[in-house]
Amino acid sequence: MKSDVIMIDNQGNGFRDAVEQTRKTAAFRGLSGKESLHLQLITEEMLSLARSVTGEMKASFWIEGEGNQFDLHLTTETVMDKEKRSLLISSATSSKNEAAKGFLGKLRDAFEQAMTADAVHLSDALPQDLLADIPSSGFEEPEWDGYEKSVLKRLADQVKIGIRGGVVDMTVSKKIAG
Repeated sequence: MKSDVIMIDNQGNGFRDAVEQTRKTAAFRGLSGKESLHLQLITEEMLSLARSVTGEMKASFWIEGEGNQFDLHLTTETVMDKEKRSLLISSATSSKNEAAKGFLGKLRDAFEQAMTADAVHLSDALPQDLLADIPSSGFEEPEWDGYEKSVLKRLADQVKIGIRGGVVDMTVSKKIAG
């Protein structure tokens, strides 16, 4: 069974639809209230993690389920840099890029890693004398605290991250006891 595909963007459009689709899928499959809430929380944290790390969001979300196994999928495009890549890969259960399979996949992944740009921070772009005139709390980029990653790793059975170019595929798997 595959749910409808929900499109999600930066303005939050689709976020509620994705959570509602998760609720409907859980109801259709006859899950208990607690099991439904687990899947909804996984959906919310999955979307938050993707948005927090990539900074932008034009994503597709859907759920695949067979028996008591549920796979929540999210695909988004981003301008990839080394920091984003590292944060995304560290969110995976295996801490590996799932798109790097086989010899050619590993070779492509190594090439993409080498070609990925360093992250550009606002403070790197401005001269020191100008930075001294700006209040310190004005333009600092918030540090990602990894909250979403920790919640996903606790609730989900497995988190897979595949990166190929600027396309990120995230699959979160949960087996419902029943």
